[in-house]
Amino acid sequence: MSHPDVVAADQLEPAAHLHQRTNKKWLIPAITALGIVYGDIGTSPLYAFQNALAATGHDTPTHGDVLGLVSLIFWAILLVVALKYVTVVMRADNEGEGGILALLSLVITDKQIGRGGGIPVLLILGIIGAAFIYGDGIITPAISVLSAMEGLHVAAPALDAWVLPLTLVILVGLFAIQFRGTGDIGKLFGPIMISWFLIIALLGLIEMFRNPAILAAADPRYAIGYLVHGGKMVLAVIGAAFLALTGAEALYADMGHVGAPAIRRAWFGLVLPALALSYFGQGALILSHPEAAANPFFELAPAWAALPLVILAALATIIASQALISGAFSLTRQAMQMHLLPRLQIRSTSGRHQGQIYIPAINWALMTGSILVVIGFRTSAHLAAAYGIAVSGTMLVTSILLFNVVRKKWRWPLPAAVALIGVFATIDLIFLDANATKFVDGGWFPLVVGAILAFLMLTWRSGSIEVQRRLNEMTIPLSKFLAEIDEQVLMRIPGCAVVFTRAEHHASPLLIQQVRHTRVLHENVILMTVEPTGRPIVHARERFEITNLGQGFYRVVVKIGFLQTPDLPTYVRGCIRMGLDCAKEDIHYLVAYEHVVRRPGSSHFPLILWHIFSLMSKLGVRLTDFLKVPEDNVFEVGIKVQI
Repeated sequence: MSHPDVVAADQLEPAAHLHQRTNKKWLIPAITALGIVYGDIGTSPLYAFQNALAATGHDTPTHGDVLGLVSLIFWAILLVVALKYVTVVMRADNEGEGGILALLSLVITDKQIGRGGGIPVLLILGIIGAAFIYGDGIITPAISVLSAMEGLHVAAPALDAWVLPLTLVILVGLFAIQFRGTGDIGKLFGPIMISWFLIIALLGLIEMFRNPAILAAADPRYAIGYLVHGGKMVLAVIGAAFLALTGAEALYADMGHVGAPAIRRAWFGLVLPALALSYFGQGALILSHPEAAANPFFELAPAWAALPLVILAALATIIASQALISGAFSLTRQAMQMHLLPRLQIRSTSGRHQGQIYIPAINWALMTGSILVVIGFRTSAHLAAAYGIAVSGTMLVTSILLFNVVRKKWRWPLPAAVALIGVFATIDLIFLDANATKFVDGGWFPLVVGAILAFLMLTWRSGSIEVQRRLNEMTIPLSKFLAEIDEQVLMRIPGCAVVFTRAEHHASPLLIQQVRHTRVLHENVILMTVEPTGRPIVHARERFEITNLGQGFYRVVVKIGFLQTPDLPTYVRGCIRMGLDCAKEDIHYLVAYEHVVRRPGSSHFPLILWHIFSLMSKLGVRLTDFLKVPEDNVFEVGIKVQI
């Protein structure tokens, strides 16, 4: 039997699919990719080479420093970004969606994603990687905008005192407009980033013509030689050079917005050449004018173009920050669906693209964090010490999860998988080790943020599992409940009750209490369970499993993807489309409010974890609001759960 799709916002195709269907040409998606995906790595030339030069410890960079660093950055971009992420990692998509939690969902089961699967090792790794991304989300807007504003040192030295205030104003404005979504301004992103990449490429190319000796840095032997003979500062230099790669993880995380083909075309067609020309141009400038090492990017521009370049850089860094903030919203929704975070308020900012969402709590938390790190670190050079360690940790987690995908999903032979992933993991370990040297100077910050968030996620997951275990103990098999229903219920009243329950094969504790205290039930009862899956989108035609249990009871299992937000009224309309006629009647929603308390002498859940879990529960939104249940039709029943 075929069933029409239910038309609802949470069922719309992801942006990647819409682009593939509506844009026959490749140009429009590629331009969109420039605006959405490449802001982070595209603005790395603002600070990466500058900080790498400073890490050498030489007041005046030597000829060997310049050639070695440019070669190191160039080949790192080719190996890590072009080969690992653009060529290999982006093949490990989950129905077009990317990101570390999407990658994780490929290697763990739906049961492990739900609350019944415990906490496997791979899930812990995914949690750690996701937590590091939040740390990156705090630092990226701060260092990007601050480094752009520091161009005023070159363009307008009289405005030096305004660098920090302007940075803070831009950051506040950036986060303040997030509630509007990216739809209205998204069309501007691509053209701005095209201008950015063309200009940085042109500036680099001009300087290369002036000093073509820099072309020798294309020889990887300069990078290898610098690593071997770089002395005691080599790890610090590697850590600084890693800043050129910090947007690589975003390529994978944002691939669902435009699709892998568009990202690859934009990368090889414009972004990679522009980045290479910019870094080679900065190197050529330092070969000719070592005194320009304090800010080689802005020194590339002629005096008359310095201020316009600062303005363009500010726009580019806002776009870079925007992409990461949007990514944090998507990551949070995925984490909520995987029971790693409590329910938070989610607002859709687009009627067409379900990926465009706004989560107020995450937005203001990121803004607060970004403002604090700007005030605390004050310069992009100081912030650079805090940047990189979290990203390199996430890259290593990605390599580990990718190895499992290569073995389990792609079914590669073990030697081939070890050979490929071994190269990537070795590079990741080198960069992680190099960034670890920055721990005391600021690298501790993203690690502390990541550790706190990972701890909170694990605590919430553990508490959710314990609550589910106790709920299971409070119920009885559904077959037994139905067998005794005629003895327990004195009256069946007109209408249809939709009972939201997590118990798929047992009677809901809510239903048991309803019968025990009122001895009344509606003529028809729909037992509805929402089941998260490892897929990003589950469309209406394959979403519902409906079983007639007899005696007016129906079991409905609704499967949803990690990019979808539960919506009970929409699911009821879907049941009607599927032929469940009783759902046309007067609908009453029954939802349990779980009042979680600590059981005296409990050994299952330590006291400190209990207090943290309890606080997180209070910060989450009400279940009825999260499920979008209309207030006039809902009946909330309190259930005391001891853990």
